[in-house]
Amino acid sequence: MKFERITVDPNVCTGKPCIRGLRFPVSRLLGLLASGETKQSILEAYPYLEAEDIDEALRYAAWNHKRTLIWITN
Repeated sequence: MKFERITVDPNVCTGKPCIRGLRFPVSRLLGLLASGETKQSILEAYPYLEAEDIDEALRYAAWNHKRTLIWITN
């Protein structure tokens, strides 16, 4: 699967998946959502993020979870 807004660069956040090359890890965004923050509150608190970033982070999380489950069961 191809992700346009998720980048992995060893020189940015030690290679953790980030949003568009920003120093904003996908895990941080997912943590905000998991703690009850809304899409709107995140966009207001982090104006450099876009709604599409959040959508793609959720797709990435689902893809990564599925990939991990396949690895574990094989």
